[in-house]
Amino acid sequence: MMKKDFGSIAKVCVLVFLAIFLCFVPACKKSSPQSGGESSDKPSVRTDTPVAESAPPAEMVPIDIVLPKPMFVGTPQDTKVDNLEKPLGKERPPFLAPAGTTNVALEKTVASSDEEPIIGEIELITDGDKEAADGSYVELGPFVQNVTIDLEAIHEIYAIVVWHYHKQARVYFDVIVQVADDPDFITNVRTLFNNDIDNSAGIGVGEEMHYTETNEGKLIDAKGVKARYVRLYSNGNTSNDLNHYIEVEVYGKPVK
Repeated sequence: MMKKDFGSIAKVCVLVFLAIFLCFVPACKKSSPQSGGESSDKPSVRTDTPVAESAPPAEMVPIDIVLPKPMFVGTPQDTKVDNLEKPLGKERPPFLAPAGTTNVALEKTVASSDEEPIIGEIELITDGDKEAADGSYVELGPFVQNVTIDLEAIHEIYAIVVWHYHKQARVYFDVIVQVADDPDFITNVRTLFNNDIDNSAGIGVGEEMHYTETNEGKLIDAKGVKARYVRLYSNGNTSNDLNHYIEVEVYGKPVK
């Protein structure tokens, strides 16, 4: 009788244990030992480290370029020049730059490869006068000449506008614009524009096109390059071998 009772008790114990085991196994599969019961398929997110906010984009506005009056005198010459860009046929579209961009070259110091200009003074290049009248431009000697503007500090430069001589429809050769960190153009020199198609200036072959002088000047996109010094080259024009500058404007902002 005792054996029969013991066997019944053993069967009951086995059935109870089996029921507990079947209930416990699914619960183990659903729980994650790493997440304390949360599904391990969910990506973990750290909440103890703040996410850095990206700086808002700078407000872009048209730069204020005041143009001189058109002043072609006489019949325009037939400028048959290789690699000459076609006239736009309308006003140049506004150039956008960060708000606060100004002409940082105004009344800044200018140096020249020709220390004794034929006509005018080097200071005329940054005096703010862009008219083509006599007394508003400087005439440098023949062959390759350059002028260098000292901005007196590192600036973010967005555009450079140069007026060589817009009293006639001339084309100037080997127009090259560079920026650097030192006045000798040894440190961090970058070329922003070069239309010297045959390397006659000895600085390298350029890919930009020749262009005809107008009262709008030539605008060069500097793309926010950082520099203190701006240097411009030329090598005569379609009228003569001399080099001229009415004005150079450099639009930028000081680097803080």
